Amino acid sequence: METIEEFRGVDFLRSERSTNHRCRVDAIESAIKKELQQVEIKEVNYFSKGVYAREIFIPKGTVITGKIHKYDNLNIMSAGDMSVLIEDGSVVRVKAPYTVVSPPGTRRVAYAHEDTTWTTIHGTDQKDVDLIESEFIAKTPEEFALFCEEQLKLKE
Repeated sequence: METIEEFRGVDFLRSERSTNHRCRVDAIESAIKKELQQVEIKEVNYFSKGVYAREIFIPKGTVITGKIHKYDNLNIMSAGDMSVLIEDGSVVRVKAPYTVVSPPGTRRVAYAHEDTTWTTIHGTDQKDVDLIESEFIAKTPEEFALFCEEQLKLKE
């Protein structure tokens, strides 16, 4: 597969850019689960004082959807080449080395043109991965919206 356009059943490069991004990502994720063989994504967790890093290996040819992060998070692609569907509806191609800070609520879809190593970094002293996930990740857009409402109330 040379380009994302060839991904069967999901033509997200040609879809309307005005379509709600979250709905598009959900539709793509649903199609991935129906159309493609699921790929095991290898994960390695690193811990240091005040820092947690989750490194994943994404095999060449894999279409992957990201998680909904509650806070800004630092992302580092240390190896690889990916096309990424971003919030404005465009697709950007990024090659390692690549570093980006993603804002809260970000959820993306990506296609790995090459084997890719992607690391997400969060500031925490926690060492329990399940607790870290519950602190930093919203499982649904509704959970993220509720989290945002709670944060606004705390600031009042």
